Amino acid sequence: MSATAHSPAERRLLQIEQARRAVLMEGSSATDVLVDAWFERSWIERSWRRCLGYGHRPEQAVAFDLVPAPAARRATEASHPLLAAARPVLDRLARAIAHSRYFAILTDAQGVVIDVDGPIDRSDPRAHLITRIGVDLSERAVGTTAIGAALGELQPVWLHRGEHFFHDTSVYSCAGAPVFDPDGACAGMLDLTGIEAPERPELKHLAAQSARSIENALVLARPHALLLRLNWPGRAFDDQDGLLCLDADGRVVSANPSAREMLGHPAIGSTHCSELFAAAWEALFDAAGGPAMEVPLWSGLTLQVLSQLPGQAMEPRPAAPDQRLPLKDLETELIHKAVRDARGNVMAAARMLGISRATVYRKLGKRG
Repeated sequence: MSATAHSPAERRLLQIEQARRAVLMEGSSATDVLVDAWFERSWIERSWRRCLGYGHRPEQAVAFDLVPAPAARRATEASHPLLAAARPVLDRLARAIAHSRYFAILTDAQGVVIDVDGPIDRSDPRAHLITRIGVDLSERAVGTTAIGAALGELQPVWLHRGEHFFHDTSVYSCAGAPVFDPDGACAGMLDLTGIEAPERPELKHLAAQSARSIENALVLARPHALLLRLNWPGRAFDDQDGLLCLDADGRVVSANPSAREMLGHPAIGSTHCSELFAAAWEALFDAAGGPAMEVPLWSGLTLQVLSQLPGQAMEPRPAAPDQRLPLKDLETELIHKAVRDARGNVMAAARMLGISRATVYRKLGKRG
């Protein structure tokens, strides 16, 4: 029977089998066989090759071992902030996937299961084995899965049936997304798994969106004096905002991935907000509770910024046309930055700015 006679689901499984044969049995590349279908899925081949590098072979039995009890306790204790942030998200996820034959698994950064939720059939050993707290589902332990791949590639993934490395795991279909902590390090991952279930690649979006919600909760749980919600001008504030938290002195104490991308990945804990925003940083605190402002960055870009105090509930409002920071504040901050860059040499800063030394002193005096 020709490939065109197969249903889309059957053709998909046939493509997976061709790719497996190319990489795992013939030692060639999956992209040599399926260039178009696999161009954006080369991470699967990388994962398969890592598994081969561990000495694994597809036909080997998978044990689904629990880590030793002391290690499981340490994993749970170390993951307490992640567990607390994830619990409300897992509750919502359980409603979203209740009738899909998929369930949710949360692991730490090493791939050890720390929480589960959703419709888990405990009478099915294939479900029971992978949903035990403390089971090691890392790539090294169980081969290519959404868990191992998301932690290895640090990106959301979708994995269907034979795309798993071992024959034993080819009954699963799963979506996974890494979860990053407020410092930007991987804290764990969120997985949605089904057993002999229909392919649901849209679950990758659900996993990724849910992981972002967990990250935002982790950011907000860290003590802070001011929350800055960030978005580009003209865009509505929503769940995808950048979140940047400052201490009372204006130092960055936490940020979600969106904020780090918008701001050029600042170092958490050692970056002052004045190094990011080309404006008087005190104005960000003064604006708490008010409408959003358009604030310039030193890069020349402009962000829409909504300032909120901890626990302050408000409906985000877009920036009004007259809510940009005053030009005089920007001018003063530029002078301060020039003096800092010149290591306190006012004459050098004045030459850099093209103004007189007297003007620098006058502007700095006004600020003081």
